[in-house]
Amino acid sequence: MTNERRVLVHPDKGALASSVSARFITKMLDILDDQPVAHVVLTGGSMAGAVLSSVAASPARTSIDWSRVHFWWGDERWLPAGDADRNDRVADDALLDDLDLPAANVHRFAASDAGLSLDEAADAYAKELAAHGDGEDAPAFDITFLGVGPDGHIASLFPHRSGIQVTDRPVIAVRNSPKPPPERLSLTRPVINASQRIWLVLAGADKASALGLALAGASRDEVPVAGIKGRRRTVFFVDSDAAAEVPEELIARDY
Repeated sequence: MTNERRVLVHPDKGALASSVSARFITKMLDILDDQPVAHVVLTGGSMAGAVLSSVAASPARTSIDWSRVHFWWGDERWLPAGDADRNDRVADDALLDDLDLPAANVHRFAASDAGLSLDEAADAYAKELAAHGDGEDAPAFDITFLGVGPDGHIASLFPHRSGIQVTDRPVIAVRNSPKPPPERLSLTRPVINASQRIWLVLAGADKASALGLALAGASRDEVPVAGIKGRRRTVFFVDSDAAAEVPEELIARDY
């Protein structure tokens, strides 16, 4: 089983969302055929919402026993519960509200109005991860979805910030984020890289430079996505615009 990075290119955003959602459903069926539960990490952003909406619209989603799937988030914005800009709200609206999920299967970061400080919220999520980690800091996530910013950030780990360098804890509090809102919570790189499969979904010409630099071996401090690699699979699902600076030999065109 190779853990080399792969780049799958799609003609446009619609085809990208449809392809990723179909692969997700198929892979979840495979995973749940082999093990009792699955752990999935979700991300925010427009493409993440498009993928989850495509899952919700697929008749094949009813073939999955969602009660055996646990959902987590790679990062979250420090905003009140239910705020439209929270990543969990995007997931709720796109898919989770349509699934008959036990409440215990949905592992949200604390909201800013939950009565915790930002640091206390980071500690609380770390404890929840550990409770499902079989003696580790966190579960070995079966699939971790990530978006990639134009600056190469993943989750809330930004270029030239200390977050990408943290290795001694699974969750960090993020302050003075270069992207609003300024306060956030994020998984750290070791926890993300402990995932069995990391699926990075990105679209648009503004992502091309970051993707090209990451695949060319840029420093993770300058381009955080360059430091991301799953244990079994690392796949970049991209549209043709985002693939503009990817070496041709790394591309597998999904059309």
